Amino acid sequence: MAEDKTTDPTSGPGKGFDFPCDYAVKAMGLAEEGFDELVVSIVRRHCPDIAEGAVSSRESSGGKYVSVTVNIRADSHDQLNRIYQDLSDHDKVLSRL
Repeated sequence: MAEDKTTDPTSGPGKGFDFPCDYAVKAMGLAEEGFDELVVSIVRRHCPDIAEGAVSSRESSGGKYVSVTVNIRADSHDQLNRIYQDLSDHDKVLSRL
């Protein structure tokens, strides 16, 4: 059976993507212990099947901040909106892309 792909042209994360699709969720915060795990736990609420090796992080040149990228298989624009809303709602997440 072929995958059902839908294009969601609305604004926001995932605009114009064909779903399902691979998508990189990125969040930035202070380089504190456990920030990676925090971001993964928030994303996992909406995408429980995060593949091994799908998470990467990178510290800023000064070492004060860290960006965490979680590569997921996004099912819908609504799913991405929920992920980004939960990231935005957490006080340790300073920015998200």
